Amino acid sequence: MMKKFIYMVASLAFLTACHSTTTTENKAETTQATATTEQTTVTTQKSNGEADLSLGIQMVVNKKHKLPADYNPGENPIAGEKVRELIQKMQELGFSISNQYSGFRSYDYQTQLYQNYVNKDGKEAADTYSARPGYSEHQTGLAFDILNGSGGLLGENPQDEKAIEWLHSHAHKYGFIVRFLEGKEAITGYQAEAWHLRYVGDIAEKIYTSKQTLEEYFGVEGGNYAD
Repeated sequence: MMKKFIYMVASLAFLTACHSTTTTENKAETTQATATTEQTTVTTQKSNGEADLSLGIQMVVNKKHKLPADYNPGENPIAGEKVRELIQKMQELGFSISNQYSGFRSYDYQTQLYQNYVNKDGKEAADTYSARPGYSEHQTGLAFDILNGSGGLLGENPQDEKAIEWLHSHAHKYGFIVRFLEGKEAITGYQAEAWHLRYVGDIAEKIYTSKQTLEEYFGVEGGNYAD
C-alpha cells in the first residue's frame, strides 16, 4: 500500500512539473510574440516616414512622421472631455485659465497658419515653433494648447508660472503629457512649449515618470525635417 502511495505521489509530481514547464513555455512564447509585435510597430514608424494611424491615441506625429492631407478626425471626444476636466480643475484651484483652448486643426487650416508664420518670421524660424501641414499633432485631434485667462498661450505671462508648475505635475492624471519639453528640442524638433498637451491615455503616467519625450518612450525617430 505504501509503495502504491509513493508511486501516486511521484506520478502527481511529474504531471505537475510537466504542466508547470508547459505553462512557462507558453508564457515565454507569448512574451516573445508580444515583443516581436511591438518591435515591428516601432520599426514601421521609423522606416516609412508616415504616422501609424493604426496606433490610435499612441501614434507619433512629428517632423519625421507625417499625416495624410485627408486625415480629418476632428477633436477626439475622450481627449476633449479630459482637457475640459483639467481646465475646470485648474480654475477651481484659482488659476487664471481660459475656458477656450486651441485643439483640432485641419490640414488646410495648418497650411494657412504655417504660411502666416513663414511670412512673418521666415521659414527657418517658423519651423522651430510651428509644424508644416501634415506634421502637426493638432491634426490628430489629440493635442491641445492651454490658454491663460487673458486668452494668450499659458506661459506667455510671468503670472502663469504657478499654473504651469501645477499643469506639468498633474496633466498625466488626466491622460496628457507635456509634449515639447525644455532641453529636448533636438529630439522633438520644436522649442519648448509649456502649454502644449498631448493625450496618450493610460500610459501618460509612465511617460511622465520616465521624463522622456514620446519619441524616446516609443523608440521612434525624431529631430528635424529630412529636407
